[in-house]
Amino acid sequence: MKLAVLAAMVSAAAAFAPASTPAQKTALMAVDSDMEIGAVAPLGFFDPLGYITDEEKFSRYRAVEKKHGRIAMMAMLGTFVHNNKWTFDGYLSPSQNLKFSDIDSGIGGLFQVPPAGLLQILLFCGFVELAWWPATQLDGDYGVRLGNINNWDEEPAKEIRQRNAELNNGRAAMMGILGTFVHEVVTGQNFAKKAASGHFSPFGDGQGFF
Repeated sequence: MKLAVLAAMVSAAAAFAPASTPAQKTALMAVDSDMEIGAVAPLGFFDPLGYITDEEKFSRYRAVEKKHGRIAMMAMLGTFVHNNKWTFDGYLSPSQNLKFSDIDSGIGGLFQVPPAGLLQILLFCGFVELAWWPATQLDGDYGVRLGNINNWDEEPAKEIRQRNAELNNGRAAMMGILGTFVHEVVTGQNFAKKAASGHFSPFGDGQGFF
């Protein structure tokens, strides 16, 4: 079991290693300044499998990456909130006598939400996706400005730094929430329980990190 997990970890890490042969530079890389956003050290512009062949595909993939990163950041925030047992008061489903506090804080809690509740969540997400913050707007900038925090028109340099931060934080959150799900399934404990018991390793007695 250990060898299988270690082999999977090594293969996953290899996917993030720089390509051994220099990637072909395209005209897109020369003219599209947006490609500089998110192309940070040590990997720079990272496309080892050559998916990005034209500007349209780059714009689409970048929009998907940004959206998934935002969702993952919200998911990680929700993990911290729920693991601290911060919940709404009252009932999630009065007809089933189900309180918000009755829902597990781990990934299993998703399957405790009644089907009607899941449907409401999906409908709300669809409304956001189609009307409020439409997915067809690939740049992902919906004009949300918070005073001096992101006054990009007055401070263009701040825009580059913050867009880089959003992408990198989103990438970290995607890896983080995936790791959180895997740990919960393997150990049977949510993040708070593992932290309280020092149970971070799925091997042996589970104590420690390795």
